Order: sequence, then C-alpha cells, then structure tokens
Amino acid sequence: MMISRRETLRLAALGTAAMLGSHPIAASAASKVRIGVLKFGTVSWELDTLKEHKFDAANGIGLEVIYFAGEDATNVAILADAIDMIVTDWLWVSRQRSDGGDVTLSPYSTAVGAIMVKDASPIRTIPDLKGKKIGVAGGALDKSWLLIQALARRDHGLDLPAISDVVFGAPPLFSEKAIQGELDAVLNFWHFCARLEANGFRRLIGANDAEKALGAAGPVSALGYVFHDKWANENPQAVRGFLKASAQAKDLLARSDEEWLRLAPIVRAEGKELAKLRDRYREGIPRRPVAEEAADAGRLYRVLAGIGGEKLVGSAPEMAPGTFWQEPAK
Repeated sequence: MMISRRETLRLAALGTAAMLGSHPIAASAASKVRIGVLKFGTVSWELDTLKEHKFDAANGIGLEVIYFAGEDATNVAILADAIDMIVTDWLWVSRQRSDGGDVTLSPYSTAVGAIMVKDASPIRTIPDLKGKKIGVAGGALDKSWLLIQALARRDHGLDLPAISDVVFGAPPLFSEKAIQGELDAVLNFWHFCARLEANGFRRLIGANDAEKALGAAGPVSALGYVFHDKWANENPQAVRGFLKASAQAKDLLARSDEEWLRLAPIVRAEGKELAKLRDRYREGIPRRPVAEEAADAGRLYRVLAGIGGEKLVGSAPEMAPGTFWQEPAK
C-alpha cells in the first residue's frame, strides 16, 4: 500500500512526539487544540499557567500539549497536520507562505536576544567589538544577529563578522563560556540573556534596539502561535478560545509575582534570576495591534532579506501576505 509523503511526515512526527509524551485534557474533537512545544522551552511557562488555572476550559477548549525535542520536529509535525499549532518565528511562516503553504501567526512574544558583556567589560559600543571574540547562538542566519549586523553596517560602516572573531554554538554552552571569560561578548536568546543579567552581565545592544533603529515603530513579536489558515477557518471557536486563554495566562503572569513563585521549579530559577526572567517576560508581552506589528515586520523583512539573502528568505523579496493572522470579522 502506498503512503503519501504528508502521511509519512505525520507518522514520523507523532513517533518523535510519543517519545517525549504529552499532557492531554479531555475534550470534544471540535474544541480540542493540539500544540507542539519544546520540552523545556519558555512557552511551557505560559501553557502551564493556562492549564493550572483552567483558562482553556473557561474558553471552551481542551488543550493537549505535545512535547518535542527540537524546533525542526515541531515544524515537520505541523506541516504534516500531526498537530494544530506550534510556536515559531514569522520569517519561517513567510517562507512557507511564499512556497505555497497556508501557515499563519498570532503574536506570542516580542522578547528577543541581546549582545551581553560582563559589567566590568570595556566594551561599551558596537565599534568596541572590533577584534573581540563573539559567541552567537542560533547560527549565522539568526534573525537577531542579522539585525545587529545591519545596524553596525548602517551606523558604523562595520562588517561585524569580518572585524570580529565570531563563533557559533549552543545557547547554554555560550552562556557558560561567557561566564568563564572565554568569550568577550555573547549574543544569546532572551531568557539566557536574562539569566546572565542576574549574574553580572549587562546588555550592550538588544535585537529590539536594532529593530527600532532600522524602522520598526514599536516592538515586533519574534515568535507567534502558528497554525494553518484552513484549520482556523474550520475551527474558529478553537482558535479564538485558545488565544483568549493565552491572553488570560499572560495577564496573570504580568500582574502576579506569586504565580512566578509557583512556576519557579519549571523555570528552574529562583531569587534574582527568577525576578529578571519574570521582568523580561513581562516586557515581551505583545500589546500592539496585529496590523502594526505586521507592517513593522514587513519593513524588517526587507532589511533581513538584504543581508541574509536567499539562504534566509528564499526568492521572495517581500514578506508574504497573511504571515500575521488577522481574526476575521464576526
């Protein structure tokens, strides 16, 4: 019997997820939402809050969290229709749409990474990075790294990869190497930066600073809840119910320090680290109209396409229409 490529991907994705497990809540098929997330990702903090306070049930859905070992696995799973939703960035969504796909994104967080240096470091400005060893998490096409490169070129005439010793590696490894003094600076994901801030580091420049300098009018969500247009059209109550539940969880995390204390074992932090992670998470809660974020993302897309080229965005010179989901009028 022949099996389609989509079905093969679906079975492979479910097999990967089965090894890590899921956390289901009973629900009717019409109101069930299956979301794939990384086992130890920051999204789990919000989802745990959502489930602990039964915001899903209050909004007429049943949430099933399926854990994956890596981002590539979640991407495969949603493209194979093995799950309903993932969290990823708008560049990936735009590229899928440009290639004929129908995935779309609802903002999750504007929190982004930053170049971090020790408090006592003589590095104070971007030009001070000349000749320094910089660790970059996320690879050469990391969006934050490209934005900061673009700003360095525009404002200082500097090609950071050419004038610095740039190395790429895993986020936790680079945080440790920065603490040990093996790196002069490190560009890491936002939550690793927050932990460094609580342990004697300061922000040299954040990707959010680069975004604003390069034309964004305000914060742009780096990540969003991603799902298929087709699924959203067929399950409008599920989409609305999930996004309302997510907003209620964010609201609780924005105002309740006690909720963060409850989450401490999941966050795996306490004291100053927990407080800094809490504060940076709160700063990253999206508060702008989606249309404004989408317009700014389109501006940044052109900057990123100019520096990252086809390896980053494919052949599309503009962000694909529909990358950011606009809820249809009821």
